[in-house]
Amino acid sequence: MSTWLITGCSSGLGRQLALAVLKHGHNAAVTARDPKTVAEIVEAFPETALALPLDVRNRDQVAEAVRQTEARFGAIDVLVNNAGHGYRAAVEEAKEAEVRDLFDTNFFGAVAMIQAVLPRMRTRRAGAIVNVSSIAGRGAAPGSAFYAATKFALEGMSDALRKEMKPLGIKVIVIEPGAFRTDFAGRSLLQTQANISDYAQTAGQRRKENDHSHGTQQGDPARGAEAIIRVVEAPKSPFRFAMGSDAVAFVGGELDAQRRELDEWTELSVTTDFPT
Repeated sequence: MSTWLITGCSSGLGRQLALAVLKHGHNAAVTARDPKTVAEIVEAFPETALALPLDVRNRDQVAEAVRQTEARFGAIDVLVNNAGHGYRAAVEEAKEAEVRDLFDTNFFGAVAMIQAVLPRMRTRRAGAIVNVSSIAGRGAAPGSAFYAATKFALEGMSDALRKEMKPLGIKVIVIEPGAFRTDFAGRSLLQTQANISDYAQTAGQRRKENDHSHGTQQGDPARGAEAIIRVVEAPKSPFRFAMGSDAVAFVGGELDAQRRELDEWTELSVTTDFPT
């Protein structure tokens, strides 16, 4: 039995992961900004589930969530940074306050959680940190520049973190979901009120009123949750896990395009060295 602390459990992938972890017989700190939204999960698993209020932007709540989880279960074996939201705007349309809030949640919130759990994980020389990114952490679509920026930042930080943690026996895993049938494209997706007509055929196509994919995504959150557990429990976990057939196709396409571009310009690239 291990203990998981999962952020953003009120709906979607986080909720399904909490349920799956508990069904597997593990302990879980099930967190949400409003703990009432996860009360029924705790009612179903009263011995192994703990509901906690947690807004990852609030450093006091971060510290208290870690403290209460450790007090109840003894140690945190797996931290899952799942809390986050989307944001759509052309780069020119975006409002600074909205972008800062996006980073405070999607990136700095994850950093705060990691910094809160690492001291005890390091002492024990064991644990796993799972950061839920997105295929947007590999390539950005028009209208999602700043959401992608938070995920690029999360993946860059995670890449360095895994190298820092490897000698200490702590896993770092990035999950890159494609489109899953959650509320991410519904209430969890915010967008700017600005609407510049020149972007109608690019970023404008992905505004909520023009995007009809919500509710039709082929990704199943329950299956995704089971896949995450398998990845975490694997003897040799991947650093990045593309989750969903669309994620595999998208990431593969991005890697192929980057390789082609690198090869195309290598001849000029190498001319910038000092002569030998």
